[in-house]
Amino acid sequence: MSTTTHQDPPPVPRHMQRDRFAPLPETQAVRDEPGFPTFTTPFGATARLVTRYADVREVLGDAARFSNTGLPRLPTPDGEDGIDPRAGNLLATDPPEHTRLRRLLTGEFTVKRIRRLEPRITEIVDDHLDAMAAAGPPADLVGAFALPVPSLVICELLGVPYDDRAEFQGRAARQIDISRPLEERGRVAMESRAYMGELVDRARAEPGDDMLGMLIREHGDDITRSELVGIASLLLIAGHETTANMLGLGTLALLRAPDQLARVRDEPDAVAPAIEELLRYLSVVHSGVPRLVREDTEVGGVPVAAGELLVLSLPAANRDPAAVEHPDDLNVTRTIAPHVAFGHGVHHCLGAPLARAEMAVAFPALFRRFPTLAPGIPFEDVEFRSATVVHGLRALPVTW
Repeated sequence: MSTTTHQDPPPVPRHMQRDRFAPLPETQAVRDEPGFPTFTTPFGATARLVTRYADVREVLGDAARFSNTGLPRLPTPDGEDGIDPRAGNLLATDPPEHTRLRRLLTGEFTVKRIRRLEPRITEIVDDHLDAMAAAGPPADLVGAFALPVPSLVICELLGVPYDDRAEFQGRAARQIDISRPLEERGRVAMESRAYMGELVDRARAEPGDDMLGMLIREHGDDITRSELVGIASLLLIAGHETTANMLGLGTLALLRAPDQLARVRDEPDAVAPAIEELLRYLSVVHSGVPRLVREDTEVGGVPVAAGELLVLSLPAANRDPAAVEHPDDLNVTRTIAPHVAFGHGVHHCLGAPLARAEMAVAFPALFRRFPTLAPGIPFEDVEFRSATVVHGLRALPVTW
């Protein structure tokens, strides 16, 4: 007779907690303290927290001293599922393996390639705005717009059936929810890989015009099945979770700054700088992948030892007064401030051009279609996600 052991969820580390849009004051205060404080990660490992902008860039920019193989592995039940969980995961590899995989994908994410996608992105955005208008207010902006738009874009790009979106969105949400036990997240990760494995097998049998088909046709001899599964799994989760939460949080932030919203709505030249400012201000990815120190070295003059794990607070770095004037203010008119919302160095987010393109279409179109758009509940009642790898909103009721 077997027994099931109840496992309490791991505590949410301080750097993953937010005060609405901002990192906690305690996290920001770490920037002014000497050294890098230690804490326990949700995986039970001891790590040191890096919060200063210059230090974060130094670590992100040096793959020779700081390895991405520090990414923890979720436990999978009942043994292996036949798919190497690290294979194809660009976040868990270092050069030269990372370089090889990234080179296979770069062509799909060039600015030129993304520009060819913009008419389809515009069509997807307009279709969802039409549906919102037809249904009438009130609406949940997250469920009706912010989540489905990037989900459909990434589904079409990868060749994932859009009818499967509820299942893969649900699995993605459980995987990045650190309030869930590690065993549950490991089981869901295995289910996700199995799903992507079926899609990869279909694509290998009959390659289409999507990204999976392109990889199989052009690089079939250079990439394994496990790598295809890993690439597709990462892009599917990253391709909708990050942009969806930027659209939801960004809309709420702009609704609280009507003059800045008007610029995004009415001035085409203001859109690109506004997106960079929103990326900096919101920093939806708390920390990205922990870095494993390869050798005894220093970061910003602070000694770190080989084998130590460094966790980088991207929101704290993006609000560092040493890098940005008045960093806690949202100001879409500022000269584009440097930020690490997409990372830095060889692991800089591959999908950044796609995310920027989606936001550049979605924000102005939303505000033009609904010029009287307003929150449907008081700001203090808006429910932010509290224990996920990507910061965001659970819902955003709106009226117009």
